[in-house]
Amino acid sequence: MLFSLYIVNRAGTLVYNRNLDDRLKKLSSNEYLRVGSTFHSLHALARQAAPVESGGILSLEASTFSLRCLSTLTGMKFMIIAAPGAPALHDVLRRIYVLYADYVLKNPFYEFGLLIKCHLFDDGISKLRDKYEASQGNSL
Repeated sequence: MLFSLYIVNRAGTLVYNRNLDDRLKKLSSNEYLRVGSTFHSLHALARQAAPVESGGILSLEASTFSLRCLSTLTGMKFMIIAAPGAPALHDVLRRIYVLYADYVLKNPFYEFGLLIKCHLFDDGISKLRDKYEASQGNSL
């Protein structure tokens, strides 16, 4: 089960967030911003503190959730939070990145790094979530 999606730009600003499970408690705008910027900071600290070259925090496993991060070459971070042990989260993130490239970056009215407001992207995320839930992550 997928819980939520966050996209953070290279400056650490939350540019997109979405609860993927309607049963989740909705946070305030400030709380969503705090989650995104805190993860961005922890990711950067992990890269600097690692004894060898590191890509930062790529995944976290907790008793109540799994977090997976896809960091792009442009500095964008795509984070998905799911149920513990949820399969194929990296594949889900790659598909979200493809949706981002197709519907957000190719939008002539979008400026890179700013808030994402695109209905086609939202619809693509919904379809991906539904497909994932139907297949339980086995074959996207």
